[in-house]
Amino acid sequence: MSRRLPTMEEAAQILAARRTRPPARPPPPAGRKLAGLMRELDARFGKGPGALIARWREIVGPDIARRTEPVKLTKGRGDAPTILEIRVAGAAAAIIQHQGQEILERVNLFLGAGSVGKLRIVQGPLRRAPEARSIVRRSPPLDAAAEAELAASLANQPDGPLKERLAALGRGVLRRQR
Repeated sequence: MSRRLPTMEEAAQILAARRTRPPARPPPPAGRKLAGLMRELDARFGKGPGALIARWREIVGPDIARRTEPVKLTKGRGDAPTILEIRVAGAAAAIIQHQGQEILERVNLFLGAGSVGKLRIVQGPLRRAPEARSIVRRSPPLDAAAEAELAASLANQPDGPLKERLAALGRGVLRRQR
């Protein structure tokens, strides 16, 4: 049973009436598929170094955080423990090494018991920006009357470094009172 082919007019009508190919669908959002995978990985491997970096000051305290920063977490092979690598500024490495057990305890308290088993200390400059230092601004000089009163009160003192220091102290006190 052979089928006859449509004529040109019939083919034009068929093509005008229906599409030959369905329109392409856009790809599904990647976040929808990745959310489940990320939850599974987070449950399996726990929080990563990003969480440590963000809350390092809270975890180890301001004194240690000023001299250190976490670099990476390395998962041990087989039964080997996970290693936390921290960068230490300059000669503070010896001090930090003595506090290593305390740092490990605090990190494990944050990440979960037994998450990190070893601490690797690497000396080097810290990559984060130094803490904001307060800018010391000089206050305006004393007016002539206050300066004269201060000089009169120190007139009995012999000239020398002590008199200069007392004058500077007096200026500071008078500026603060204003």
